Amino acid sequence: MSEIAELIQKEINKLSTSAVKANVGQITTIADGVAKVDGLSKVMFNEMVEFPGGAYGIALNLEEDEVGCVILGDYSALKEGDEVRTTGKLLSVPVGKGLLGRVVDAIGQPIDGKGPIESEEFYPIEKIAPGIIPRQSVSQPLQTGILAIDSMIPVGRGQRELIIGDRSTGKTTIAIDTIINQASINKQGEASGDPDFRPVYSIYVAVGQKNANVARTIKALEDAGALQYTIVVSAPAADNPANQYLAPFGGASMGEWFMHNGMDALVVYDDLSKQAVAYRQISLILKRPSGREAYPGDVFYLHSRLLERSARLNQDNGGGSLTALPIIETQMGDVSGYIPTNVISITDGQIFLETDLFNQGIRPAISVGLSVSRVGSAAQIKAIKKVAGSVKLQLAQFRELAAFSQFESDLDEKTKATLDRGARIVEVFKQPAYSPIPVEIQVGIMWAVQNNHFDSIETDRVTAAVDSLRDFFNTRGTEIAENILKEQAITDEIEGNLQKAIEEWKRGFGN
Repeated sequence: MSEIAELIQKEINKLSTSAVKANVGQITTIADGVAKVDGLSKVMFNEMVEFPGGAYGIALNLEEDEVGCVILGDYSALKEGDEVRTTGKLLSVPVGKGLLGRVVDAIGQPIDGKGPIESEEFYPIEKIAPGIIPRQSVSQPLQTGILAIDSMIPVGRGQRELIIGDRSTGKTTIAIDTIINQASINKQGEASGDPDFRPVYSIYVAVGQKNANVARTIKALEDAGALQYTIVVSAPAADNPANQYLAPFGGASMGEWFMHNGMDALVVYDDLSKQAVAYRQISLILKRPSGREAYPGDVFYLHSRLLERSARLNQDNGGGSLTALPIIETQMGDVSGYIPTNVISITDGQIFLETDLFNQGIRPAISVGLSVSRVGSAAQIKAIKKVAGSVKLQLAQFRELAAFSQFESDLDEKTKATLDRGARIVEVFKQPAYSPIPVEIQVGIMWAVQNNHFDSIETDRVTAAVDSLRDFFNTRGTEIAENILKEQAITDEIEGNLQKAIEEWKRGFGN
């Protein structure tokens, strides 16, 4: 008997008398990635909650009698009656340079098979955007490497420039070209040893895309040597709506780390139309009131609180910047749809791509008439401003005249000259995918256009002539290109050298 008593006494001694405070609830219903939980009285909005089996979710609906939680990841093993616990943490993602060159999911977990992420710092996915006082105006260029954009619809560091157009019009290509161009500028700057050089790091957020398309994009970045300066955040079409809704916010947080640490970053949201659809799905399952096109009433706030996080901070706040290139897909060219109009009103301009132009072989298919940059022109270098000033007007006139000239049989000489020149400018702006042009060579090409050097070349040979001129500047005209890059303007000396160089090139080209 004494032995039994001793054993009982030992077990009693092992018992802990300390109380553990925990906020615990139970799943009442679960369907379509959303769990209704009863008993979580102390939960916060956007707080991470823990489900059995290591699954996590976020509390989105805080109602009087229950909490609506969106589950992240696989929820097939969860059932009614399962225990749910609060974590006391807001949903956060890893940040820092350790993510560069990696492919991660919506919450920053690696999905590229290259091992764990080397990051010690975490940022919450939702942060209040910088106010008016910490910001400064956009005055530094962010070169896309696309001649038509850098000359006519420029983008500055800290800007939010929307890329909008129908399906398969080249929206993603413009964004990827911009990322590739940042990588080549970074390499050039690092090689120069300039202590004042500031690289631009890129975050590419793929929302609701096919895995094959995301893999193709990653391959293009790898081949161009741009992946080492890029973070890819992927929430593919097969992912649950919660991940597609969260991915852009996760990408914004990763970009904010660079901005808050005095660096420059570029974030591409590809695309926000699919994020809005995912948010609509979540809202309808949570039984939130729906409005126009079944979207919830706060869908405007969804995109405004995301895009307002892009800014250029003043020197007192580190002088960093986060530039946003959101992408929106339109239906049949309708820019008056609910989501397009919302995002147009939030952004600092838009690059509009037309299906008709794309089908005609004009790529990038940029509509000059509808595209605008509200602040980017302030960030253009003087050289580009000087050579590109009149081109946008000439191109717009050409598009208008081309439409009317279809109905006229006899055209006066002035109209014919405008149409001929416009047709050549269109050819000049044609550019293949993933081949960005450095700004100094852009200046040389645009100077040749402005000074009528392409007027004597047959229209169908203009694109070949531009390629030939690019090769000339990369081989024999490197000194002129370097001087343009150094001066950032066209001096009398540079103009004289450009004249001689273009004449030499034309002799070699056969004109």
